[in-house]
Amino acid sequence: MRTVLAITTAALISPIASVEAQTPTDPDATAQGDVAVTIYQSGNSLVQDVRQLAIASGRNTIAFPDVSAQIRPETLSFSAAGTTIVEQNFDFDLLTPQKLMEKAIGQTVTLLRTNPATGQETRERATVLSTAGGVVIQIGDRIEVLRDDGLPVRVIFDRVPPNLRARPTLSVTLESDRGGSRPASIRYLTQGLGWSSDYVALYDEGKGTIDMQGWVTLSNSTGTTFHSANTLLVAGNPNMASQSRGYGGRVAPPQPGRSMVPGTETADRERLGDFYLYPIAERTTIANNQTKQVSFLDVQGVAARKVYGRTVGWLSSDDAPVNVQSQIAFSSSRNGGLGDALPAGTVRFYQRDRTGNPQFIGENAIGHTPMGSELTLATGDAFDVSVQAEVESRDKITSADYERSARYRVTINGEDVRTVQIDRTVDYWRTTMRYTFTNAKSTPVEVELVQGGLDYGWWARDFRVVSEDVPGVQLNADRRKYVVTVPANGKREVRVTYETRY
Repeated sequence: MRTVLAITTAALISPIASVEAQTPTDPDATAQGDVAVTIYQSGNSLVQDVRQLAIASGRNTIAFPDVSAQIRPETLSFSAAGTTIVEQNFDFDLLTPQKLMEKAIGQTVTLLRTNPATGQETRERATVLSTAGGVVIQIGDRIEVLRDDGLPVRVIFDRVPPNLRARPTLSVTLESDRGGSRPASIRYLTQGLGWSSDYVALYDEGKGTIDMQGWVTLSNSTGTTFHSANTLLVAGNPNMASQSRGYGGRVAPPQPGRSMVPGTETADRERLGDFYLYPIAERTTIANNQTKQVSFLDVQGVAARKVYGRTVGWLSSDDAPVNVQSQIAFSSSRNGGLGDALPAGTVRFYQRDRTGNPQFIGENAIGHTPMGSELTLATGDAFDVSVQAEVESRDKITSADYERSARYRVTINGEDVRTVQIDRTVDYWRTTMRYTFTNAKSTPVEVELVQGGLDYGWWARDFRVVSEDVPGVQLNADRRKYVVTVPANGKREVRVTYETRY
């Protein structure tokens, strides 16, 4: 039987075409069976599809249309009772006007031209020579370029090339020890499916609470719709041999304006190995070129507080006052917190204005966060609160002066021992930092100031805090934190003196 497919020359330029062959009449029709999709955040997904097939005895070639166009064929697993696989093929060249012309190079097609004045049709046989940058054809002894010149022209093909498919198709050649209908399952990994988490938090400063909603956003660019799929989301990144080391597939390191103290509570969620699972409650259709949002978290009245903070990166002076960051601190613990493990995503904060309308006040990203964690996320810069860090004095001191500030004594057998061996001259420095805080608010505020740049490696790790107006807390070898109360509509100066070897 002869198959005729007609396209206009305009279709060779535009992706929109009129195709008259092997196109399903029902756009929702699918050859898929019972589909289960497991989607990871690393860009890979697992598709499992069980179909009821009539398999004859002996050698069979079974076609599986409606598989992902981004299937990784090397990951395919096929299973049917009483069968063994001989060969498998994946046909991903889809039936398009451009592909038809490319496959027709060196072959003969029919050109159908219509005279717009008389309506008379003429047919000519032509050989397709090239499709690079346009369609070049040979008609008899002349060479023409098929172009869109406003005249109705159609190209009629004698047949559809056997390796062009209307939909991505997997074919499996197998040997069957018996005939009859039975379930056959295929399992494969694919790219093109993904999911991300988004959080919407409504902050009530007066009550000191947040209401938090969590949304999962699914995306599908596989070229295939997965119908009524049992969908499972995995928070975590299984290692893939094709992925490089370094930061690929890992949670990004902390960024300025966000901090997280990991929790130690186990969430009430199913786990697979070291990953948390987030199942979609009902079967859902994941359409191609579609994004879909599903709720997975809805908690009200979680305790939260506003924090003003700034990190000074070095013992140096600011050219001008720097606005502190406005941050919101909350917990993901079971008691008094969100009560769940949080997959990596973006948290967007809103706050009601005087009329009661929620207004956007900022956003920040989080990594995979265990339950029981303490999070502090910056929403933006505070308009009314600033800090200016300045070097008030910096003086070179002698080794003897430096030794005098040492607050330790070495004792051996009950006797004080002090041995000094000078191999080279070392310069020491006494630096006094002045931090000037200003507050234009009508209420006092607390600012968490972190002084960094104290740890400069093995050659300059020795530093001392000689005096400080506000007691500090050493966070680690490099950073020290001060909590400073700034009066309403006022300012405050805080001084800290360090002695260092740089």
